[in-house]
Amino acid sequence: MFNEICIYEAKIEKQEEIEQLMKDVADFYLQQDGVIDVKYIKRTHRQADFNAVKEGELPIRLTRNVGKVTYVLHWTLKDEETHARVSKLGLENFYKRWNRCLTTMPKIILGENIV
Repeated sequence: MFNEICIYEAKIEKQEEIEQLMKDVADFYLQQDGVIDVKYIKRTHRQADFNAVKEGELPIRLTRNVGKVTYVLHWTLKDEETHARVSKLGLENFYKRWNRCLTTMPKIILGENIV
């Protein structure tokens, strides 16, 4: 399997718009042959520090966003050929809407499953 993890930084005032866009993109991707799963998450928590993790403490809920809102895409596909084909279609259909919402270009990680 092939994966894309993408980190988006969105404008605070565009939260509703980008979350609707993510639903539209996920629906579109899931209709494409070779797409296995599409998940978008919104960063809503943080850890106090590493010691808090070692102690098993609960993460801290974010109460405000400063300058941006962070979202992550985890997208699973059959192979890199599927990724190339569907990514092209996605950009053709949704690029202008993404561009209106983001503060910077997304950070993209691509790779194959290990386990």
